[in-house]
Amino acid sequence: MFFRDLFRLTISTFESYRMRSFLTGLGIAIGVAAVILLTSIGEGLHQFVLSEFSQFGTNIIGINPGKTQTHGASVGAISSVREITIEDAEALRRLPFVEYVVPVIQGNAEVRFDGRSRRTTVYGVGPDVPQGWHLKVQVGEFLPQDDPTSARAFVVLGTKVRDELYGSSNPLGSYLRVGGERYRVIGIMEQKGQMLGFDLDDSVFIPAGRAMQLFNREGLMEIDLTYQVSADLEKVEAGIRRVLVERHGSEDFTIISQEKAMEVLGSVLDVITFAVGALGGISLLVGGVGILTIMTMAVSERTGEIGLLRALGARQQQVLLLFLGEAMLLAAAGGLGGLALGIGIAQGLHFIFPALPVYTPVFFAVLAEFSAVAVGLVAGVMPAHRAARLDPVEALRTE
Repeated sequence: MFFRDLFRLTISTFESYRMRSFLTGLGIAIGVAAVILLTSIGEGLHQFVLSEFSQFGTNIIGINPGKTQTHGASVGAISSVREITIEDAEALRRLPFVEYVVPVIQGNAEVRFDGRSRRTTVYGVGPDVPQGWHLKVQVGEFLPQDDPTSARAFVVLGTKVRDELYGSSNPLGSYLRVGGERYRVIGIMEQKGQMLGFDLDDSVFIPAGRAMQLFNREGLMEIDLTYQVSADLEKVEAGIRRVLVERHGSEDFTIISQEKAMEVLGSVLDVITFAVGALGGISLLVGGVGILTIMTMAVSERTGEIGLLRALGARQQQVLLLFLGEAMLLAAAGGLGGLALGIGIAQGLHFIFPALPVYTPVFFAVLAEFSAVAVGLVAGVMPAHRAARLDPVEALRTE
């Protein structure tokens, strides 16, 4: 028996048992569609979260006051943690490989202009924000390179604050009050949108030293530091640790690099995506059980046909290939239908809910199709082996 004959017999089986073939393939299609849909949502969330965290770049390090890890100290011990200061930020600026340093204080205050007021987020920062945070100034300029401890009362507005307080008029050069103090508007930021729940457009930027006075703080909330992409992260962290330990007397601060945080976050999201895909894979296994059931029934129904094939000279191996090929083609056809169904549902959900991130990697699509074929192959082995071992004479007697 030639290969083309085996193929024709397989195709003719599909035509003879259309409903049975359709329902068997549908089981596989639902399984593949479930895998594609869940992994598309999982991978979409994966990329969305990583893109949110990388908006400020990956070569950025955050230094926060206090040590996040303890070493068995008494709960009642008096804390000797020092605040991180603007002077600390200026000292870090002189380290090798360091590009930009941004001292950060964040709080909420009322912003007023010409009888209009709005409570918004106030960022006390340094002049390196556009470069360090990857932001752009739309009109005017950002905070100038003043003495950080006695900077002039300048403010830069987010687009939403500008729209709410000024409407269509030009705010540059005007004076508004931030928390009761008078500031001159020197710039407007480009629209940035939200990042991890923070609306950067609904905010204003003032010098860090003045923000410390506004919020009655003795130290900074954080220092953000960017370093050269070609630099070794361990060396940069070691330099930061050395400078701050010399200034503070102990390591009473926490260094968090974006690169390491992204690696940990990426590994966690990979596990979640895999787990979600595995849940969809359960449906694929259920479809495999359907193939096993249908193929077992097919052997019983086609016992006479098998006996005739053997009587005409078909070998056991050829009968085995016939049933295996039928199971694999059923699974492959169902898999292709499942791919189309899963991608269609995923894109439909994204169309209905634009905020839902959806992305279907080619790798997952190919893997799902190969998994479907593999499930069909495994499910078809037992019925095919049984069909191949039927005695020709006994098989013909069933007619």
